Amino acid sequence: MTFVDPAYGVRSLGDVLPAVARALGVDAGLPEVGLTLPAAQKYVVFLVDGLGYRLLCDHEDQAPFLHALLDGQPPATVGVPSTTATSLTSLGTALPPGTHGVVGFTSRIPGTDDLLNALTWSKSVDPRQWQPHPTAMGRLASAGVHTTVVNKREFAESGLTVAGLRGAAFVGADKVGEQMAAVLAASATGPSMTYMYDGDLDWTGHRYGVDSTHWRLQLSMIDAAAEQLRETLPADTRIVVVADHGMVDSPASARLDVADRPELLEGVVVLGGEARFRHVYCRGGAVDDVLAAWRAGVGDRAEVLTRDDALARGWFGALEAQVRPRLGDVMVACRDDFSVMSSGAFPFETKLVGLHGSLTPEEMLVPLLVC
Repeated sequence: MTFVDPAYGVRSLGDVLPAVARALGVDAGLPEVGLTLPAAQKYVVFLVDGLGYRLLCDHEDQAPFLHALLDGQPPATVGVPSTTATSLTSLGTALPPGTHGVVGFTSRIPGTDDLLNALTWSKSVDPRQWQPHPTAMGRLASAGVHTTVVNKREFAESGLTVAGLRGAAFVGADKVGEQMAAVLAASATGPSMTYMYDGDLDWTGHRYGVDSTHWRLQLSMIDAAAEQLRETLPADTRIVVVADHGMVDSPASARLDVADRPELLEGVVVLGGEARFRHVYCRGGAVDDVLAAWRAGVGDRAEVLTRDDALARGWFGALEAQVRPRLGDVMVACRDDFSVMSSGAFPFETKLVGLHGSLTPEEMLVPLLVC
């Protein structure tokens, strides 16, 4: 299966807010990007967690409203790895992962043998130091744009919110109707940019898989919500529907558990990332041996390469020095439906059906729909 290179600066998730700023006619000090959006004074960015472009293309019956918006529109790409924490930070900061530093679901805390879980975060890590750059959200607000994040209350002070979305007003709203009412209120006057997040489709895909009745029914609910949002908001308010990644179902037959393959952990200090994209952190001098062991162990089911090779391919965009040690010495990017489990370190992953993180079209390509 062919990998998809991230389209940083051209049509990627991190380009959405710079394009919104330009469409609003506001100079927020954000980078120039190739993405162009229609001029308007009010924008709503609706992010549907887990809605891959190819999934949407294949489910017209379940999502007639969103599918109709495709209408020849090319997909956007997310960054590497194709995972929620990395993608949401790219969206909120308008920076690539190599710059903002949230380089995966889990990544090594430099100077330690501990992993930072970017979704649950850690009290020992200051999110403002981990991601020290001003966010695009904050820059928009400073430029006079009424900038609002509408999300579940539990995320208000999370490390991920602080790292990637700080600077915007946060409105806690747990239910869809409550969220829509909050979006309507936040976008009442312009210039405004309101961000709304929905994670239910991703949760359903992880639990039941994207080839399940559960997932299809949840997609129908998302489609209805998007259509209602368009009907509820005034016509002069533009909506951008995007996603943070797609998803692949990984059956038991396509899974490798490192607990059953001890040779893969020789010379390894800690295993990070997630099942579809592993960061492998090595002991000093062991990189070559670890690289060889993993290449022999997974064969053509994954791309196994060193950190330097991944950087040379542009996977993480512009790299800052403090981010480099957060990246694995060796990286394992899975192909097709293959996944690398660690039942000892990440037992919860073994219970998931749908997975993401790698660079396949199913995971990297996302819809970018304007209505």
